[in-house]
Amino acid sequence: MATFLYRLGRWAFLRRRLMTLLWVALLATAGVLAAKAPAAPDDGFAMPGTEAQRAFDLMDERFPGSTAEGASARLVFVAPSGQKITAGTNQQAVERTVAEIAHGEQVTGAVSPFQAGAVSKDGSTAYATVSYDAKPGSLTTAATDALQQAAQHGRDAGLTVEIGGSALMGGAEAGGTAEAIGMAISAVVLVITFGSLAAAGLPLLTALVGVGLGIAAITALGSTLGLSTTTSTLAMMLGLAVGIDYAVFIVSRYRAELLEGHEPREAAGRAVGTAGSAVVFAGLTVVIALAGLSVVGIPMLAKMGMAAAGTVVIAVLVALTLVPALLGFLGGRVLPRRARRTAARRVRSRRAPAGPAVADGAPGAGVPPVLAVVPAGEQPANGGTRWARLVLRRPVAVLLSGVIGLGILALPALDLRLGLPGEESKPTSTTQRRAYDHLSEGFGPGFNGPLTVLVDAKGAADPKAAAERVGQEVAGLPGVVSVSPPVFNKAGDTAMINAVPSTGPSAAETVELVHTIRDRSPGLKSATGATVLVSGATAMNIDVSQKLSDALVPYLAVVVGLAVVLLLVVFRSVLVPLKAALGFLLSVAAALGAVVAVFQWGWLADLIGVEQTGPVMSFMPIFMIGVVFGLAMDYEVFLVTRIREAYVHGEEPGEAVVTGFRHNARVVTAAALIMISVFAGFIGMAEPMVKMMGLGLAAAVAFDAFVVRMAIIPAALALLGRRAWWLPRPLDRILPDVDVEGTRLQARTPEPEPARHFVGV
Repeated sequence: MATFLYRLGRWAFLRRRLMTLLWVALLATAGVLAAKAPAAPDDGFAMPGTEAQRAFDLMDERFPGSTAEGASARLVFVAPSGQKITAGTNQQAVERTVAEIAHGEQVTGAVSPFQAGAVSKDGSTAYATVSYDAKPGSLTTAATDALQQAAQHGRDAGLTVEIGGSALMGGAEAGGTAEAIGMAISAVVLVITFGSLAAAGLPLLTALVGVGLGIAAITALGSTLGLSTTTSTLAMMLGLAVGIDYAVFIVSRYRAELLEGHEPREAAGRAVGTAGSAVVFAGLTVVIALAGLSVVGIPMLAKMGMAAAGTVVIAVLVALTLVPALLGFLGGRVLPRRARRTAARRVRSRRAPAGPAVADGAPGAGVPPVLAVVPAGEQPANGGTRWARLVLRRPVAVLLSGVIGLGILALPALDLRLGLPGEESKPTSTTQRRAYDHLSEGFGPGFNGPLTVLVDAKGAADPKAAAERVGQEVAGLPGVVSVSPPVFNKAGDTAMINAVPSTGPSAAETVELVHTIRDRSPGLKSATGATVLVSGATAMNIDVSQKLSDALVPYLAVVVGLAVVLLLVVFRSVLVPLKAALGFLLSVAAALGAVVAVFQWGWLADLIGVEQTGPVMSFMPIFMIGVVFGLAMDYEVFLVTRIREAYVHGEEPGEAVVTGFRHNARVVTAAALIMISVFAGFIGMAEPMVKMMGLGLAAAVAFDAFVVRMAIIPAALALLGRRAWWLPRPLDRILPDVDVEGTRLQARTPEPEPARHFVGV
């Protein structure tokens, strides 16, 4: 593989104008197709295989036009202090507000609280339910504006009016500001790392090209493949992350080859042949992690994973072709001015006639003089060298400190409780949270999470009696405050019953109540002949959390198992892939522990603006595993392949670790800092779920890059010595030799070329 990529890099460098035009043409074509493509479908939030989803599907069938998954709003009215909402002027203001919104766009119904009996016992609070013919997130601007305008008219009349429900669920909170800040920080880190504006700007430019092409392709294929607008969220985040990382790896190796005295075109070829090989396999591990989201069984998550995987493939291709092409335009300008002069002198010295032949058995024998490995001890020390030597002197202490430290941080994860936070987790500055609080005060906390009990009495001898029996059974359960009378469909064979729990939607007691009702379902069917299903938003959230929890172990097994096999091929070692996977699991567990401590236990919650503790978002563990696993394997492959390269080329195991850190520790540190900065930017968002994702991902990358890859891994390699690279002979014969280290490149004599690319020398 290294030889093929070496030729590809040289060709892209030589044909840089053609290669650049090809990528520009691809980007322009995808942009045009995306602009002309039909609108992407709304794939909703289907959860195949769950009881709540079966109930939703049955409601759509038996109650046509009811839009069981349609958007709804709750207008919550609170009378001024000391007054009743039923007082003459207050009641008139409520009825005017409800009548106004009833004529709004996309509204299918708006029921006055005085007709529906939706008034609290103390008479201070009332609510009106507004139904829409569109799904949450699909309402027009005119519809949401009309809702907010009606609420404002109620406020003008002296009432407190807040809006709850799903009608105001727009898209995810805009992350444009966070992304811009992340890009700015990335630019600063790259300038400090490379000391050259050209070298810093190139990874950002190529990452934007790759992400732009990926998002345009997703948009263009949206209607054909059923990709909604939410599908591109993960693709944008990861495409930008790996796009920067992969370009940084190639540019860094190119600079190192220049400083070793290679011609620019030869340096580009060698950079793509060596670092490019690492990029290919790092990209494959990311693709495995993202494609593995399909095993979870959630269509939306599977589509997001596959779309993001496609964007990562584009990022790999950009790194292997567009990056060396742009290096052809920049030449030596990727180096600081002083380094350019040093590189030019070394190029001239390489062109000088070779020295006397090296005797057989001497260091460097069989290798062209210009390519002989320089012993690690003779290389100038940098921060990576000094750190590696420190770890090699105290490997046991470093290893134990890293493992024990991450283990302690992971302890809170043992208390992990999953759920889908609702309006109770929103900031108190939002109208949704204030509506939630007013309803809890007026009607009880469970009122915000009612359960919909669907009675399918098609096989019952007496559907009405069956529904009444179910209602009585549910009403008698502990934790149920009230049960509504059954509402039948036109055919009279299916009924809906609303049950209000005594606890909030995310409370453990509510989860237990849902399971209790479902456990009673077989007995009720035997007694009445009717099938009982529990649904509604609260039950759906419980089912989602359970499905994601059940899928966590299979997902880990698939992703980690396939990645270990892939790394086995890359490193030709049994222990190194296992060590990489175990280190990743440790860092993810520590990051989940940090999330539980902050968002579930409330530690340091005030510091980052978390106003309400609660369960951890159900998607968080799998989402974190998918995203962080890809980035962690990037750092693992890039760092350890350079260590193995030095080992294969004749260095002792300890010297190889020092060599790998000397060349790549700074780049891995820069890449990790960029990702941490990007993810940490989301902690400042108002949306708690976005905060949680930002903290979890930033912590996971920090733990994995700086504790696992930079401390635990070199310590383990030092303790294992040559055993780290042990591979059983049967496996050695079976596994393909992909030559990630570029061993075959050592036998190549570089072709001479003019040194005109060292611009500014």
